[in-house]
Amino acid sequence: MTEDIKELTEADFERAIPAHLRRKFISGKFDSGSDIAALRKFVGLTQVGFAEAMGISVHTLRNWEQGRRTPEGPAISLLRIAARHPRVLRENLRSVA
Repeated sequence: MTEDIKELTEADFERAIPAHLRRKFISGKFDSGSDIAALRKFVGLTQVGFAEAMGISVHTLRNWEQGRRTPEGPAISLLRIAARHPRVLRENLRSVA
């Protein structure tokens, strides 16, 4: 069965991140709040949506993105999954809503 390959949109290009950055995220290396923000934008979710899909508060996410706190433990694992499989995180949001 052949699946249709959808045309990339401007929004897809705006969300894109370089491959080396994605590999870094997949390995669990988040050096700054801007890394978390870049991953969230790559996944294509707002702060509220990303936080909900991750099962964390928006306050926690904002603290990460603004560099006041850093993710640790299970949160790093979830961020790694989001980097490797962004669609899974978006699907998780749909199942939560």
